[in-house]
Amino acid sequence: MSTGHAPTPPTRRRRLRLSLAALTVGALSLAGLAVTAAPGGAATPAAAPAAAPAAAPAAVPGPPAGFTTTWSDDFSGAAGTGLNTGNWKYDTGPGSSFGTGEIETMTNSTSNVFQDGNGHLVLKALHSGSDPRSGWTSGRVETQAATFGAPAGGVVMMQSSIQQPNLTTANGAGYWPAFWMLGSTLRTGTTWPTSGEVDILEDINSRSSVFGTLHCGTNPGGPCNESTGIGSGERACSGCQTGYHTYAVQIDRSVSPEQIRWYLDGSNYFTVNSSQVPAATWTAAVDHPFFIIYDLAMGGGFPDAFGGGPNAATVSGGQMNIDYVAVYNKGPGSTTPPPAGGNLSQGKAATASSTENGSFPAANAVDGNTGTRWSSAFSDPQWLQVDLGASHTISQVQLNWEAAYGKAFQIQTSADGTTWTTVYSTTTGTGGNQTINVSGSGRYVRVYGTQRGTAYGYSLYEFQVFGT
Repeated sequence: MSTGHAPTPPTRRRRLRLSLAALTVGALSLAGLAVTAAPGGAATPAAAPAAAPAAAPAAVPGPPAGFTTTWSDDFSGAAGTGLNTGNWKYDTGPGSSFGTGEIETMTNSTSNVFQDGNGHLVLKALHSGSDPRSGWTSGRVETQAATFGAPAGGVVMMQSSIQQPNLTTANGAGYWPAFWMLGSTLRTGTTWPTSGEVDILEDINSRSSVFGTLHCGTNPGGPCNESTGIGSGERACSGCQTGYHTYAVQIDRSVSPEQIRWYLDGSNYFTVNSSQVPAATWTAAVDHPFFIIYDLAMGGGFPDAFGGGPNAATVSGGQMNIDYVAVYNKGPGSTTPPPAGGNLSQGKAATASSTENGSFPAANAVDGNTGTRWSSAFSDPQWLQVDLGASHTISQVQLNWEAAYGKAFQIQTSADGTTWTTVYSTTTGTGGNQTINVSGSGRYVRVYGTQRGTAYGYSLYEFQVFGT
């Protein structure tokens, strides 16, 4: 906590329940950041003011000196289209399931998440009904890949150009935009916050500010003061509602102690050193890859700590506009970027050894929709395979398990669908989202399960294959 700043409110954003204690927010030392009470208004929020013409998209910047570009996305899809689900996945469902007291429902609708045709991704919060504390929908997305990190002795930098919702404290109470990362180990069974969370940008209630935070250790309390985390406190972000600004973080494992550095428009405004927490806590939270998340939440513990909202004056239609995101690496080695060529399996012909019933066919696991799934009979062994249509070099497989997961399974490739080569094998699977780097080739790829993790069958929301 910075001297002279209010205690940083909880910014926990995992899918965990959280009891939020009452928080007393003291006076902030930054000029112009006092809480502004929203004026009264109509019971039904009005629409947000019409957006100004979209700014021309900026090119993804080249890497800083000494870095190479590991991965980027400049959101160049047609107007009104959704995201490339080979690169991104939608997090959908009620905000109450995210553990932060949010009140919106996150959807995959192009009303809430869309590309604008001018090189931007838009997350838009919409309200219906007369109760400002219900009836909100919005968007939350995360990268399919969980491979963005600094190797030992190296540095990784995540950067995005973002326009926060173009609102004010008078009509933007309750808005909570965020650009952040969660540790890859969260997808393989490590609990939050041990697995690590780095919040690169958060703002609440349209206060034209920015917060940067590291979450780590145990909850509640622990060496990282959870669920508050180790944070920058509120920092002024002049013009961040009305224009695009760059928000970045660097994880630097080339220095001792290791560091995480936060940047606003290239200026380092906050740094956390590994020496601030026990070595094992830092290693578990930081020294591994991450996946990237954007979301536009409404309400919750963080906005409530700064005056609350939404309220009767909060307008519908505020949007978080994202121009690009880029990941840069330097130093010895490199973390694995998302494989080239996108998701090779999506929409391809899939077959399985069995299905639980007609509601859970094999095709559901390759349809790009995490709201559908394949489920097998309740016995071993079982398999699910996809025909890629042609031979490919396979570099990565991603499994998004439902609660019924595989404890022991293999990833196998084949040229003809008859003779199989095992490229990965485990007997200690934990379910969740698994990213598996492999080396192989073939037209057919399958997951072959030999031991179920539960009494039920094998069940996959998505079976994704990447390569060239």
